[in-house]
Amino acid sequence: MKAHLKNWSCVLVLLVIGSVVMAQAQTFTILHSFTLETNFPYGWNGDGAAPLAALITSGNTLYGTAEGGGTAGLGTVFAIQPRDGLRVLHNFTGQATTHDGSGPQARLILTGNTLYGTTAGGGDWGKGTVFKVNTDGTDSKTLHSFTAPPIIPGTNGDGAVPLNGLVLSSNTLYGTTYAGGSWGNGTLFAVNIDGSGFTTLHNFIRESYSGNSGGDLLLWGNILYGTMPNGGLWTNGTIFAMNTDGTGFTNLYVFTQLNQNTNSDGAYPDAALISYSGTLYGTTAGGGSGGSGTVFALNRDGTGFRTLHSFTPLLPSFTTPSGQSCCPTNSDGDYPVGALVLSGNTLYGTTDNGGVWGGGTVFMVNIDGTGFTTLYSFGNSPTDAVVPFAGLVLMQNTLYGTTFDGGTFGSGTVFGVSFTPQLKIIASGGKALMTWPTDYAGFDYSGYALQSTANLASPAWTTINLPAAVVLNGQYTVTNPISDAQQFFRLSQ
Repeated sequence: MKAHLKNWSCVLVLLVIGSVVMAQAQTFTILHSFTLETNFPYGWNGDGAAPLAALITSGNTLYGTAEGGGTAGLGTVFAIQPRDGLRVLHNFTGQATTHDGSGPQARLILTGNTLYGTTAGGGDWGKGTVFKVNTDGTDSKTLHSFTAPPIIPGTNGDGAVPLNGLVLSSNTLYGTTYAGGSWGNGTLFAVNIDGSGFTTLHNFIRESYSGNSGGDLLLWGNILYGTMPNGGLWTNGTIFAMNTDGTGFTNLYVFTQLNQNTNSDGAYPDAALISYSGTLYGTTAGGGSGGSGTVFALNRDGTGFRTLHSFTPLLPSFTTPSGQSCCPTNSDGDYPVGALVLSGNTLYGTTDNGGVWGGGTVFMVNIDGTGFTTLYSFGNSPTDAVVPFAGLVLMQNTLYGTTFDGGTFGSGTVFGVSFTPQLKIIASGGKALMTWPTDYAGFDYSGYALQSTANLASPAWTTINLPAAVVLNGQYTVTNPISDAQQFFRLSQ
């Protein structure tokens, strides 16, 4: 399958005396547009539709889930390689007779050659499942079917509707449900990878300092960390911690009261946390000084909360040149509900809405809150990807993600944002020193070639036949004599 290249970009530098530094560029690529769904309302197709979950990587393969589509219209598990296209590993049927789930909305995890995940529906009682399937599509099995609520509305012993992914410790999977449990607000559970030993570790309650669980759990040592988007004294969300044996549940942080949808720290944390050097990083879907959400940091002991970025207020909807009404827009995005990914000292994430075209954004910000940059705004054409509900995953020099909507058929996409390294040219003693980094925030730049052309009107790019670039202080360095003729340079993959 040929990838659809949306915006091809490279670094161009006019050779002059002195130092020239160009800003880093990105290339946005739609790797796969999920195909048109038929037989409404079931939404059948061959590959899936409406992916809500982040991808995971293994080698050069990405794995993910789609909530809808597939042969039964109830979702799929898929694998995709950037150069070779997508293949479906499992089509969910939702049939109680086969215990199969339906409507997967959560990120997978991988151990060995086995993928584990959850479905929000299906199973024996239609309340969701924990499942496994091998990476070649074999040995699909439901490990646990969540039970139907008994006479008391909304309550049961194990939970219902698991919207989030799992974490693994030794041979035990941990996860959460959105509903069910003793109070109807969901549960935190554990189950062995063979499906045995299911245990309800915690029932989320209706008291002022609890609420339904938000994003995937984070496991650090023997402590599980998570978010509750509607918990806390002001029901604006909390960050909690609990031991893996079910003891010691505590709220590490309670988000503050909103004033006309704004506050200093954010509200409704609905994404998984990540941890680095004793610090938790996450996002809130609302609140902050602009009312459009925040990126935040918090020490793992619950101290030192700090807001790294507040997304700006939304502007009113606008009318496109074709006369269609489009979504509210801003410069940086709105409603970040996907988990962050960290590379070096830089956090990368997505927003579900906002941006220049109203279809969401990919952004970056340093862990100290500096350097916020919008890398891509979704929705700049009728077939562009839109609504990146999930977070990103990093593989080599590319960030990969999914969008719930958009693409050629409006059924969602898998996309990539690749980074082009920054080229610097310095004149030194009649020669030009051309340098670019060996890596940037974890992106490997060893595969780039230096090319030149005499003009840009009708460029004829030629790879400079020089000895292999040497590495000096973390920079690839090529030395080229300066001539009187004008030259333009670029790095090309």
